[in-house]
Amino acid sequence: MSSRIKISEGMSAGELRSWARHCGKGRATARAYAIANALDGLSRGEAARLAGMDRQALRDAVTRYNVEGVTGLFDRPKGRRPEWLSESEQATLAAVIFKGPKPEVDGVCSWTREALAIWISAKFGKTLHPGSL
Repeated sequence: MSSRIKISEGMSAGELRSWARHCGKGRATARAYAIANALDGLSRGEAARLAGMDRQALRDAVTRYNVEGVTGLFDRPKGRRPEWLSESEQATLAAVIFKGPKPEVDGVCSWTREALAIWISAKFGKTLHPGSL
């Protein structure tokens, strides 16, 4: 059995509920209510259930609350895949698209995704699938 994590007493259960009412973010509100329920003496499972989450989610919220306070109750930013082309490369590509191809230089009379993929490979040395353009 794992030991129960002690909940920081920086805010009382009533203060947490008051903060949750004015928070405006649904998931942070649910986490705050669950912690407030646990501070009021409910079992961790019951406190989590009443807030619409499972015990593990409450445990994670308590850990973050203990370290960061109420700011730890908000969702973390989601990671994004890095862009394949830098901002300057995207600007160059946009300018080329708006100008249109030069048939004698580019070998095409209109830009298709396949033609752009070939141009990007020649210009920037990066291979992109035409479907991703």
